[in-house]
Amino acid sequence: MTGSKAGQPVPAALEGDPAEFAVFTEIAIIAHLADTAFARLLPDGLTTAQFAVLNHLLRLGRQETIGELASALQVSQPTMSSTVRKLEAKRLVRLEPDPDDRRIRRVHVTPAGTAIRGRSVDALGRARSQLDLLAPAEWRALLPPLHKLRIALDAAR
Repeated sequence: MTGSKAGQPVPAALEGDPAEFAVFTEIAIIAHLADTAFARLLPDGLTTAQFAVLNHLLRLGRQETIGELASALQVSQPTMSSTVRKLEAKRLVRLEPDPDDRRIRRVHVTPAGTAIRGRSVDALGRARSQLDLLAPAEWRALLPPLHKLRIALDAAR
């Protein structure tokens, strides 16, 4: 729900819309609100797009090409190139030749990139009081169905 009408919460979907549509709409609204809130907490001029690249690479524990990153984060290759260039200028990533094909360059997170990702996550923890609307067990209970949904959507793209 977002916004309000005379103090009443406004549902994310219209009466009669499929539940799946209402869930996707809620997720989209939450994602937008969460990204905006998280952006305010990020350190050292880091953007949410730059954080997403660092987080993606560190979460998977591997290096990827700009094309692979663009595909994974569902942005154009020129957009990803720009994001990686900005991360490189901040010395948070470096481009390294692929050991099997020297024409290919892979994005590698530097120790500084790992550190700023950690500071970013810590910053969210400092804002935790805004998220106390759910108990820790409720947050954990959200993860299995969201994980299942993410896996299915990722496989279908």
